[in-house]
Amino acid sequence: MTTFTTVLLFGGALTANLPRDFADVSTIRQVPDNQEVFLHTTGLTSIIFDITERLVSSRSAFSLRFHYTDIVTSSADETRIWVDFAPAALGKCRMSIPAFTMFATQHPSAAPSRSPQADFTGILLVLVRLAAQKTDIVISINVPHVADEYAREDVDLKARKPGPLPGAVIQMRDRILETFEVKDWTCLSTRKRRHR
Repeated sequence: MTTFTTVLLFGGALTANLPRDFADVSTIRQVPDNQEVFLHTTGLTSIIFDITERLVSSRSAFSLRFHYTDIVTSSADETRIWVDFAPAALGKCRMSIPAFTMFATQHPSAAPSRSPQADFTGILLVLVRLAAQKTDIVISINVPHVADEYAREDVDLKARKPGPLPGAVIQMRDRILETFEVKDWTCLSTRKRRHR
């Protein structure tokens, strides 16, 4: 059973519950000011919080896909979207803040260049849209599926059988949505990344 703890993000400007067995990457390498990155202490799963400039488009479905493309475009890997633009609720927010989720996978398109090579990476994306602050907050949970670390017969995405790894990640996402809270709204304008 996963144990969660409250984590202060961006110096306490945001808070959310994350699993205890995830470590802050900034303690071992530099992370951009607009991001908070956490890595599983014994695995490859990562959780990334990214504060970005709000896209001008009021169409949230377009914005969600734009942010997803922004994450994966640096790679030539093939991507597939399995669940697109599902509305989500933020449990601790006192006001109505729109949030949306997506589930996609990224599959290597070339021979492995490093070891271990993931068969595919599951990507759970959450988009929180803050119109008044002209800010989008993108939360991505990335779970690589490496051979010998999961049972291939347990996974059939076409049959909506995600296997145990994405199941655990969905639990993480849901807990983040339940506990996500903005404590310092001014931080959002000073930390956000501008779009090119």
